[in-house]
Amino acid sequence: MEPSKTTHIWDRNNSCSEELELLKSVIVKTELVETTKWGGIVYVLNSKNVLGIGGFKNYFAIWFFNGVLLHDKKKVLVNAQEGVTKSLRQWRFSSKDEVNEAAVLDYIHEAIANEKQGKNSKPQKKEPIVSELLQKELDADANLADAFLKFSPYKQYEFLEYIETAKREETKRSRIEKIKPMIKENIGLNDKYR
Repeated sequence: MEPSKTTHIWDRNNSCSEELELLKSVIVKTELVETTKWGGIVYVLNSKNVLGIGGFKNYFAIWFFNGVLLHDKKKVLVNAQEGVTKSLRQWRFSSKDEVNEAAVLDYIHEAIANEKQGKNSKPQKKEPIVSELLQKELDADANLADAFLKFSPYKQYEFLEYIETAKREETKRSRIEKIKPMIKENIGLNDKYR
């Protein structure tokens, strides 16, 4: 029996293997070190993610983890998930002919310089969420309040967000009833996914 071939999640069909080899041949001219993270090809400098490459259905791409900080003189960088991705930017190519080695190297060298200078895009702090309905429940039940305070701020935020994203008060109340036993048993809202 032949061992199963594993493919990168960013190159499921291996449709861009020649194109990715072309990008690798450019990147190898820099001081970046190739590694594999999250099932894909990532290039690091002093263990810090600088860029990655991958093949997709209709294009292949190089993405810069702090691409938002690049000057993007050629106006080629795109945000793959507008409103979701804050700092990562992609440079997409539909054919090998579109890869201009000098231009790609300019962007990579700028990304390396930014990393060496410690420039990076800090994640925005989430706005605090207040749930008056949950607070009433916590005020009325000291055991529930103690159990809630044992959670990390991140897990507390998840509970609050879960409640307050409901539009109707009735839905908010039913969500509170659903999570009260979880809180008392020290089970985070998304623990089953971790």
